[in-house]
Amino acid sequence: MNSSNLLLLADAYKYSHHRLYAPGTEKIYSYLESRGGAFEQTVFFGLQYLLKEYLSGVVVTKEKIDEAEATMKEVFGRDDVFDRSRFDYILKRHHGRLPVRIKAVWEGTVTGTHQALMTIENTDPNCYWLTNFLETLLMQVWYPVTVASQSYEIRKIVKHYYDETAATEALDGIDFVLNDFGFRGASSVESASIGGAAHLLSFRGSDTVIANQWLRKYYNAPVAVGRSVPATEHSVCTLLGEEGELEVFRHVLESYPEGIVSCVSDSFNIFRACREYWGTELKELILSRKGTLVIRPDSGDPVFTLLRVFDILFEKFGYTINDKGYKVLPPQVRVLQGDGLNLSTIRLIYGALTVNGISAENLVLGMGGALLQKVDRDTLKFALKCSYAEINGRGVDVQKNPVELDHHGQLVHSFKASKSGRLKLIQNGNEYLTVREEEAPETEDQLQLVFENGELFNETSWEDVQEQMKGLREAEPETAVVSNKY
Repeated sequence: MNSSNLLLLADAYKYSHHRLYAPGTEKIYSYLESRGGAFEQTVFFGLQYLLKEYLSGVVVTKEKIDEAEATMKEVFGRDDVFDRSRFDYILKRHHGRLPVRIKAVWEGTVTGTHQALMTIENTDPNCYWLTNFLETLLMQVWYPVTVASQSYEIRKIVKHYYDETAATEALDGIDFVLNDFGFRGASSVESASIGGAAHLLSFRGSDTVIANQWLRKYYNAPVAVGRSVPATEHSVCTLLGEEGELEVFRHVLESYPEGIVSCVSDSFNIFRACREYWGTELKELILSRKGTLVIRPDSGDPVFTLLRVFDILFEKFGYTINDKGYKVLPPQVRVLQGDGLNLSTIRLIYGALTVNGISAENLVLGMGGALLQKVDRDTLKFALKCSYAEINGRGVDVQKNPVELDHHGQLVHSFKASKSGRLKLIQNGNEYLTVREEEAPETEDQLQLVFENGELFNETSWEDVQEQMKGLREAEPETAVVSNKY
């Protein structure tokens, strides 16, 4: 499969659109938005990767046109759909560079849903068909945006409970609370790279090593953005059978006498492991270490299992009461929940800990498939729609506004109604609002030029993205005020 040939990276039906648009069409202007969904906010991230990897520079060549022509004749079984002259024109007139203009909000920006995050339009009237031809590829920005938004929502939950229950000096540990265990559950290496990088906007704990290289390549980041620690898996802890589990645990502690080491402890009986092995036989070894043992349950109901585990550990290792009035294990012992997590279970877990007087600082989290894979385009209902066109030199507002039947059989307008006109995203304090260009001519547009005629503009570094999010990460969970008005 030739994924480097942009001419083949579109839905098949789009190759017919050059003939289907109204005669005289000269410009198609479209925008990207989240139409709502699981979260009230979106974290914009990942567009620069798509622009660098697929759109920038010379992307149309004779060889690629030849390949696309042969392929599309096979796809359609006819030779009157794919029109190579359209791409030959780009090759000759624009030297193989794409005559489109793309504007987007700064990467790392948090906005409300229902806001224009990106616009795209053709810069050559003969290439009006190109704007939405690129929809298929550009729409894939939904994935890093959705993963980044989910991790950001989880960070808000974590910060809320840290503010309520954790010692003041423990707040710096929030960056490492949620760890990415998602590589094996992702659909591809590329997905793991992109999603793993998006997670790192809000947390730094990650076992998805490849995300670091992806960030270095596309955002000029240092290699070690994501960090990890030595840890076991069940193949380690079950190697000597049930009767040898204590010996394995001792070996783990002796192998890493300093620093953090994580050990999965549910291979046979998590409660026995906590009470008899960690809390009795190995207690003095643990408390004498210059570091922290992280005990990981990996099965059972997360809430009930964690509460019982903490009861045992408090009994065996003791605890202190922090400045918020909540129990805290000795610094040599912490717990990791890495099974069955999603936004709902994370809220339940922290809520249960709080009710039982247990500080959030005792717990770290790990997410696998739910972090990188259990999301889709409809999680945030992403769409890229045409809102403006020019036909025979005349500007035309474009909009879809479908109706549907409600539960009472009455006609109502669908959430899929789109915006119309040329758009800009404006800011008033912490509020972002999408308006028509003519409605706020003097207000700065938060949609900045990022691509035009084959060239990147306003390239963003990882440091830029982090700076964009810095204030939001430090703010209270409900500080970011958003607007869904249009």
